[in-house]
Amino acid sequence: MNFEDAKKRIAELTEEVTKHNYNYYVMDNPTIDDYDYDMLMQELKKIEAEFPELISENSPTKRVGGSALNKFEKVKHTVQMGSLQDVFSFDQVKTFVEKCNQELTSPVFIVEPKIDGLSVSLEYHDGEFFIGSTRGDGFVGEDVTANLKTVKSIPLKLNEKAPFIEVRGEVYMPRKAFLKLVEKQELNDEKPFKNPRNAAAGSLRQKDSKIAAKRNLDIFVFNVQQSGDAELNSHRQSLDYLKGLGFKVIHSYVSCTTYEQIADEIKKIGDSRSGYPFDIDGVVIKVDDFDQRRIMGETSKFPKWAVAYKFPPEEKETVLKDIEVNVGRTGAITPVAIFDPVLLAGTSVSRAVLHNQQFISEKDIRIGDTIVVRKAGDIIPEVLKSVSHPENSVPFNLPEFCPVCGTKAVHIEDESALRCPNTDCPAQLLKNIIHFASKGAMNIDGLGDAIVAVLVENKFIESVADLYDLTVEKLMTLDRFKEKSATNLVNAIEKSKENSFDRILFGLGIRNIGSRAAVLLCEKFDTIEKLMNADITEISSIDGFGDVMSKNVYEALREPHMKELISKLQKKGLDFTYKSSVKGDKFNGKVFVLTGTLPTLKRDDAKQMIESLGGNVSSSVSKKTDFVVAGEEAGSKLTKAQELGVAVITEEEFLKMV
Repeated sequence: MNFEDAKKRIAELTEEVTKHNYNYYVMDNPTIDDYDYDMLMQELKKIEAEFPELISENSPTKRVGGSALNKFEKVKHTVQMGSLQDVFSFDQVKTFVEKCNQELTSPVFIVEPKIDGLSVSLEYHDGEFFIGSTRGDGFVGEDVTANLKTVKSIPLKLNEKAPFIEVRGEVYMPRKAFLKLVEKQELNDEKPFKNPRNAAAGSLRQKDSKIAAKRNLDIFVFNVQQSGDAELNSHRQSLDYLKGLGFKVIHSYVSCTTYEQIADEIKKIGDSRSGYPFDIDGVVIKVDDFDQRRIMGETSKFPKWAVAYKFPPEEKETVLKDIEVNVGRTGAITPVAIFDPVLLAGTSVSRAVLHNQQFISEKDIRIGDTIVVRKAGDIIPEVLKSVSHPENSVPFNLPEFCPVCGTKAVHIEDESALRCPNTDCPAQLLKNIIHFASKGAMNIDGLGDAIVAVLVENKFIESVADLYDLTVEKLMTLDRFKEKSATNLVNAIEKSKENSFDRILFGLGIRNIGSRAAVLLCEKFDTIEKLMNADITEISSIDGFGDVMSKNVYEALREPHMKELISKLQKKGLDFTYKSSVKGDKFNGKVFVLTGTLPTLKRDDAKQMIESLGGNVSSSVSKKTDFVVAGEEAGSKLTKAQELGVAVITEEEFLKMV
């Protein structure tokens, strides 16, 4: 395929994939099956890999995330992103409606669910997504464009080529996505997000947009901040206009003219809130007509033409029947309340995590108590307090020994959790192996949760090292396996021996040590022997490593079971020596941006050169950029570099630097 054919086909694929994204994520009406969609994406990725100079900043392939950022740049909002005045009773809603009727002639109100998410601004230039930012303090937010590009319901290109438009929306995490994320966090003994709103906010502020891409965020756009040439007279008209441009707007908004109609709609939304696939925390009531809004005006804090009715939290009493004690992947011993089922936010609830001994003692929670429970964010059940104790009740204390393996439990300094220190504890084994085989670690294809469970249940593996003793013949004794599937798994396990030291280290599951921290450790200590002999001071000298992380590494690598596991893995052929791809430090700390078509180099080749000399390649130009390497047809990145005074160099100048 030549350059012109590639350019034409990329344009065709981009248009087709964008259309299918809109049908699926915005209209909830897919017109293509998943396989055919995946084939289109694969073709697009393949051509872009061959012709990287043709990759658009708004290519559908950018949805998976890009390079990690060092920090978020500040963005000044031309139009203030204000907040609404909260009201908590129907009387307050009635007062608001009466005031509007006093100042306006026959006002019409739009009533819509209030999405519990994170407010953002989206700017488009000539119909293309240009910059996205958080609300911040209403006047200044943060540039989260890279993360917003991963939200598939945000159009990267509008249906009309509007010269300029700024819209406001609410980014949220759907309940299904939230529950999957919490399940994964609990599996890894991470502190789970408390509710979908916190999860959405935390995901949108990830410096690595690849993480945000995995969080399945969504958005409803609800306001036009600046409309350029478009003449809009009402909120309803603006929502229709936004839909026409390709934005996802909430569909369940209604027009009301009286307080009674508004009150009925609030009750209707409240009664059906558990049926929404996303969290709402109230109802927004706003004057529809823009001229009437201008008459009402605003205070320094809130518009006078709108209020947000907030739902009161739903709390119920029940009886605590038992406290179950579970053991997680990293040995955390977690108490779980088991109580008589109660209906909360539309679902039956009978369990809630009690976190730790301190939580239980402070609230004096005892078996048999009458307790008050609620759903935090309408999702996660939690125990608020104990109302009364039964006669002869006694305070509850967590066991001194692991309830699974009997090892004496320990309190780690600066942690509230009680832990089982035995890494061979059966309760930890299953989750340890799942983590070891995961994509971020050893990436053993075919070794999913269900397969691991079968292998552990049949005692084929009692530590991750036993994976390397599995044979095709042994696997075929299980109903799960035929010769082909058994062969594929054994080959995948064998191939994992080629993984780098940092992936192995991450796979060992040391608390608080993610994949990036594992790389930093390996760059500092390039063999397992050096790392095991390092003291806490040496480990904490790594940039970003605090006392807790350093202590976790130090103590984990001195734990007898861990030392034995490392020894076994070395004997199985795993290489605990780090082979860095960095060949020098000439570009250490320097940030490059590549733009346009370079005369001889492909972008991937230039990127490898930069990274091999310690530099970083960014996808966007900012004040932190040191050099922009510009080729033919360099576009907005070159313009921005010139505006910011960033050094712009040719390929020839770049090669001389190398």
